[in-house]
Amino acid sequence: MDFQLGLVIAGLTVGFIVGMTGVGGGSLMTPILLWFGIPPTTAVGTDLLYAAFTKMGGVYVHHKKKNINWSITGWLSLGSVPAALLTLWILHSIKTEVASLNAIIKYGLGWALILTSIAVLFKKKLLVVSQKKSGNKFHNESKTQNLLTVAIGLLLGATVTLTSIGAGALGTVTLFFLYPLLATPRLVGTEIAHAVPLTLVAGLGHASMGNLDLGLLGQLLLGSLPGIYIGSMLSGKVPDLFLRNAIAIMLFIVGYKLIF
Repeated sequence: MDFQLGLVIAGLTVGFIVGMTGVGGGSLMTPILLWFGIPPTTAVGTDLLYAAFTKMGGVYVHHKKKNINWSITGWLSLGSVPAALLTLWILHSIKTEVASLNAIIKYGLGWALILTSIAVLFKKKLLVVSQKKSGNKFHNESKTQNLLTVAIGLLLGATVTLTSIGAGALGTVTLFFLYPLLATPRLVGTEIAHAVPLTLVAGLGHASMGNLDLGLLGQLLLGSLPGIYIGSMLSGKVPDLFLRNAIAIMLFIVGYKLIF
């Protein structure tokens, strides 16, 4: 792909937002790539590897700030990575039907965007509800909690592999209910850490099917790596209510257009 400054700027903007708010890069980047005229299969495959490399920078910063619960990350990965591999196998088996595959991805993308927009919009309210239900007692990580975390991982693994969307907003919202006393920056850091192995496995799987544009990936990373570093440094310092609401409305509109 020829060099386009717009793609570098898109990478910078999305990286910054991911680092600061924890909103998934896929929910923002994939619609942008479709707008640039990239085919859905290539957009998803390229975006998954873009997310993996981008979030590695976020993991470095959040780990330094002690914002990652590695135990929760492990339980999530136990469900998400096998689910990603299974989804890749299904996609590979219908690879010959390229038009059908593009249609499935666009439709799945639409619903994932709508669900993500709702999750982003009501994230704070859901957190308040979950904290009220939890009371003042500390929630130890029980066997039930661990099994539910693996189940969330399974759901995220399939969704992210099919659409490249879901790891950020959907993941953190479901974690809010399971771990209501975990501070928001730690939830964001934990979800970013979990997204790395998931998007890396899913992205490499898509690449093996030819759903990758290296030139496009390079341009996105050129902007996103400094973007997520700056965003992660500002995480928790910048009020993001307006930004979240604007993102949620945009995602809902894009999702609605993709479905209908």
